[in-house]
Amino acid sequence: MPIFVLLVFVGAALLWLLLSFGFIPIGKLSNRLLKDASDAMSKDEKDEKIEDKEEKYPMRKNGFVGAIVLAIIIFGGVILGFSCTSRVPTGYVGVVYNMNGGVDGEVLSQGWHLVAPTKKVTTYSIGLEQSYLTSEEKGDSPNDESFSIPTSDGKTVRVNLEFSYRFDEARVAETFTTFKGKSGEQIKDTFIKPKIIAWTQEVSANYPVTDIFGDKRTEINAELDTYLRDKFDKYGIIIDTVNFTDISVDDETAAAIQKKVTAQQELELANIEAQTAKVQAEKDRQVAEINAEKQIIDANAKAEVTRIEAEAEAQANREIAASLTPNLIEKIKYERWNGELPTVSGSGAIVSIDGVD
Repeated sequence: MPIFVLLVFVGAALLWLLLSFGFIPIGKLSNRLLKDASDAMSKDEKDEKIEDKEEKYPMRKNGFVGAIVLAIIIFGGVILGFSCTSRVPTGYVGVVYNMNGGVDGEVLSQGWHLVAPTKKVTTYSIGLEQSYLTSEEKGDSPNDESFSIPTSDGKTVRVNLEFSYRFDEARVAETFTTFKGKSGEQIKDTFIKPKIIAWTQEVSANYPVTDIFGDKRTEINAELDTYLRDKFDKYGIIIDTVNFTDISVDDETAAAIQKKVTAQQELELANIEAQTAKVQAEKDRQVAEINAEKQIIDANAKAEVTRIEAEAEAQANREIAASLTPNLIEKIKYERWNGELPTVSGSGAIVSIDGVD
């Protein structure tokens, strides 16, 4: 239960007890005494008794005044207690400072805390806060907060950007002093967002419009992320993420970019086709070499077979020649004679036996 609520309940309870035990008994006693005196005594005696009663029970008048004073004291205490409490939201820390602006040195965690009336608390988020610089209403960007960035080739690009950040918990007292007591929300609006724009423009000036608008956006985004982290670190501000969510250019620039992209694509296609042709030619060359080698191998194999066959035949002829004796030759001639006598014609004719060599 919050402290100020507890104080209210305690004050109310004390006031109720005071009124109950201070007024009710006095009222009943006074009424009874006045009634008895009026019945049994004369007017003089009644006046005398009343005076005696006022002297004997002065607490009726004094008790009422005391109750009022005590109630005022209690109520004032409750109000004072309420003014001495401060709540730090979840995900935040609080820096305690004196009314003259000096940092007290105490950093409060989330929850309810008692703080002296002469001191105040400024809170800073240590959990991630998402922020936007967009042309549409989104998050903390209720108006058109998109911005223009320059390029290295003299063009201008309109961008939407979102980022997340938090304050370094260990340095919030330093941050308080640096920004002269501004709250985290004020620092975001007056420092973080303007610097995000300015430092993004510094990074974009190193790239041509085709890179920013084209396929190098991821590379540029990574460089911007690193650049912003380094820039904000010395202020105790941690940049977690930063991303371009939309990039737009005028029609003329868009047409030029498209023309360049088309030319680049055609060049890449030509390179791919040339590379493919080169690969095919290399493949054909390798196939030709393989076929040539195969033909050589086949020719060598045939020549080797012919040589072996010739050597075998020659060897066989040599063996046959070595085995032919005169008797064997005559035997062969006889076996090959067909039984016909030689024919003689004219003088000096040579007689031959057909069929015998």
